[in-house]
Amino acid sequence: MRRMVLASTSVFRQQLLQRLGVPFDVAAPNVDETPRPGESEFRLVKRLAEAKARAVAPQFPDALIIGCDQVAILDEKIIGKPGNRDNTIAQLRAASGRVLDFLTGVCVVDSASGHALCDVEPFAVHFRDLGDQEIQAYVDREQPYGCCGGFKSEGLGVTLFERLSGDDPTALIGLPLIKLYKMLKHSGLDVLTRR
Repeated sequence: MRRMVLASTSVFRQQLLQRLGVPFDVAAPNVDETPRPGESEFRLVKRLAEAKARAVAPQFPDALIIGCDQVAILDEKIIGKPGNRDNTIAQLRAASGRVLDFLTGVCVVDSASGHALCDVEPFAVHFRDLGDQEIQAYVDREQPYGCCGGFKSEGLGVTLFERLSGDDPTALIGLPLIKLYKMLKHSGLDVLTRR
C-alpha cells in the first residue's frame, strides 16, 4: 500500500484523516500563506493546498501527500483564526444572524510522479441570532481560539447554528473526506480495499 502523508499539523485534520482507517505520517509544511494581489479566495486555498503538499514531498519520495487550506469569508473579507477570547467574541458577534462561507482546498500530490489532483469544497454556516451572553458562554466553555470562524462545529459550536449547507460536512472542519477519498482512489489508493 502507498504511503500517505498529511502535510498539516492540525489536530482536527489528523482526527478526520484517521476516520479513513489507513496509517499516515504527518509533516509540517513551510509555506508562505500570503494572498497574491487580486487572487480570489477560491484560487488562494487551491494554490496553498498544493503548495503545502509539494513543500513536504521531497521528504517522502514515493508517497501520496495531502495538502489542505481553508478560509472563512464574511462580507467578502477573509476572516482567520481569532487567536484569543476578545477576537473570538468579535467574530461571533459579526457572524450573528448571517452566513459564514468556508472554502476548503484539498490536494493530493503523488511525490513519485509529481502529479497533483486539487479542488475546493465550499460549505456555508448559517448562524442564528446570537446574544452576547450566549456568545461569551460558548467561547468560555469551548475556547475555540485556533479555529477558523471562532467555533468548533464538531463540539458545542452546533448550538450557534440555524443550519448548515454543503455537500461534505467534514470540509467545515478542514479536510473534505468525500472529495479526498475520490482523489486517493484516482491516485491508486482505495482506502476501503487498502490497495
